[in-house]
Amino acid sequence: MICYGQAVLDLADELVDAYADVFSAPPWNEDEETIRQFATRLPADARRRGFRTAFIQSATGIDGFATGWITPAAFPKNRAYAQVAAQLGSARVKELLTGALEIDELAVRPYARGRGTARDLLAEITTDAPDRRAWLLTSRLAKNTVATYRRLGWHEVAALPGTETGVIVFLSPDHPNRAA
Repeated sequence: MICYGQAVLDLADELVDAYADVFSAPPWNEDEETIRQFATRLPADARRRGFRTAFIQSATGIDGFATGWITPAAFPKNRAYAQVAAQLGSARVKELLTGALEIDELAVRPYARGRGTARDLLAEITTDAPDRRAWLLTSRLAKNTVATYRRLGWHEVAALPGTETGVIVFLSPDHPNRAA
């Protein structure tokens, strides 16, 4: 299921609970403050251009979710964006990422893994990505997550020589510049 814009706020408590369940565990090990920050930024994120949330529910609640929005032309500098810009350079950021659907969060509860939940969430959230352009980033330390994206056909964008940081940028399987 997918919802757009601020309709996601009706699910905020359940999303925060799923986020905490996923990201408080290794390799993320996020603390209560980081989880609180997710809860605080969700209403602001919901106002971003092209914001959407894909989620899968069962009798136990939200099994997993993905959030995303359209990356602005003025590439942000907060959070991990500076690492992305350093790794790719401004020309590739503009070509590959700005104006594309940016997957910000993907969270699948442990009990829902291994059943295609991540695949289904990514397919749902990218269905109407502008010109089939979608991207995401993850930590190099999250080996299982990196392997999952590769297995699902996402393409790693190589860092410029000497610029590798702690994040990996992936382009969606249908991204027209995925061979870049």
